Amino acid sequence: MYPARITDEFPAPSYRGNQKQALADIRAAFERGKDVVLVRAPTGSGKSLLARAIAGCARTAGDAAAEQVIDAYYTTPQVSQLDDVAEDALLEDLCVIRGKNNYDCILPGETDTPVNQAPCVRERKFDCQVKHRCPYFSDRAIASNRRIAAMTLAYFMQTAGSDVFGKRDVVVIDEAHGLGEWAEMYATIDLSPQSIPMWNDIDVPDIDGLDDAVAFTERVEHLAERRVKELRNKAELTGEEVAERDSLNTLRQDLGWFREDYTDTESATTWVVDQADGEHAPVTIKPMNPERYLKHTVWDRGNRFALLSATILNKEAFCANVGLDPSNVALVEVGHTFPVENRPLYDVAQGKMTYEHRDDTLPDIARTIVRIMAQHTDEKGLIHCHSYAIQEQLKALLDDFGVGARVRTHDKEGRDGALSAWKRSDNPDVFLSVKMEEALDLEGDLCRWQVLCKAPYPNTRDSRVARRLEDDRWGWYYRTALRTVIQACGRVVRAPDDYGATYLADSSLLDLFERAEHDMPDWFRAQADRLSQPDLPRFAPDQALSSLSSGTKRRHDRSRSRSGDGNHPLSDVWD
Repeated sequence: MYPARITDEFPAPSYRGNQKQALADIRAAFERGKDVVLVRAPTGSGKSLLARAIAGCARTAGDAAAEQVIDAYYTTPQVSQLDDVAEDALLEDLCVIRGKNNYDCILPGETDTPVNQAPCVRERKFDCQVKHRCPYFSDRAIASNRRIAAMTLAYFMQTAGSDVFGKRDVVVIDEAHGLGEWAEMYATIDLSPQSIPMWNDIDVPDIDGLDDAVAFTERVEHLAERRVKELRNKAELTGEEVAERDSLNTLRQDLGWFREDYTDTESATTWVVDQADGEHAPVTIKPMNPERYLKHTVWDRGNRFALLSATILNKEAFCANVGLDPSNVALVEVGHTFPVENRPLYDVAQGKMTYEHRDDTLPDIARTIVRIMAQHTDEKGLIHCHSYAIQEQLKALLDDFGVGARVRTHDKEGRDGALSAWKRSDNPDVFLSVKMEEALDLEGDLCRWQVLCKAPYPNTRDSRVARRLEDDRWGWYYRTALRTVIQACGRVVRAPDDYGATYLADSSLLDLFERAEHDMPDWFRAQADRLSQPDLPRFAPDQALSSLSSGTKRRHDRSRSRSGDGNHPLSDVWD
């Protein structure tokens, strides 16, 4: 790596905000010999441009000896982030490669078939005469030979050990704050009717501990292997059978890796097992700290690493979570350039939103939302509901209060369309969202205010969360929630001249700010220090609807974002 190139490799014609200083600090960190640099850069810092400059410092073929690796990877866990990179003219030399399911076959009669279900994977001994023109294999070949290959984190992990995408000189991971949690999620093994087609043929025992889980996985793997052999003996498979075969092969690999890791006395991974409903019920096997998994899929893939995010809150804790030595890691802080007065936080707390208090608190929150709607009568708003149960209750309450004409919701299957329609609309509608705290760009009039209904603490019924709390890791618990809050606060203010208000409706959010204050970035602490109680209008549902009653047209013909492409911000983080 040649850190001195970082300025020349910056792709924009000029700097904005703190980009020039950030590049100097990143260069200095690498020149001090650090192999990993964490770049804590808030919204509006231009992280993708910084990432491109870092990737450009990688050795090239002209710099390297025969035995040295060259070039760079850019990767992100978020599909929408990769979409943005692909569309950015300043990043045109990042060569994007996606999973097979994103490409269509070009054979006659198969042009609506994704490559992962094309004849080459359906038919035994199929010899594709146009493989050299296949959009997937063509893009893969191009990306493998380009200076910077860009892909989702899932694809990056899946290609570990491949001859096509081997080790490179530099790896840049954007939106890297949840790397440990994403790896845990990716390495989690789900044994259920959804993942095992022959589920009804399995007598699922009551799993009491990991030894029982190991024995059960051996049985499952045996049945999966037998079913795969049956499929392989067929001359031609249907698209559904191809998906079944690939799913079972992945499951077999995961089960084998789990048993190998569990029996390895030197492995750092701790496993937990969940079976909520006992005998005959689905089983989930989860890694607590998949350091070994990250080593193979991430850390062995490059010489130098840059990890960028607005919410890497604690360097030592982050390093411990992903298996890095803090002494070999530098943290570069990029200052915020958005005026703090443009991103106010307001205390409208009505009580606790824990499960036992929710029925008492939520009606008060709903009444407060009506008052906020009246405050922003002609501006669009976003409600972070945290769960579909809260969303359903809140929608019913707002309907009862008579403001349902201004309220939109979504379900699990219809997130794409509902989000796109709300963004396209010129109406001052309020969108009740679930799990949209990240990767959502609502610049300008797309949204001027939002409400956080519940402190986003991890679910204590999850065995991994419970285990961490048993080990007294409360700092992790509070940091995880704070990280989500900070991410959420960044949805509605996207530029220095943008503005948007965030209302905190759960009193536990105020408690969280106190408990996690020492982990707040300086720019967010300044925001939290200005927390105040707003002067809202009285509760008057007719006033909340005044912009509609005065004749606002309900139009759905204008869009400031992509629509219809099936890639809303969080529809499929793993592509």
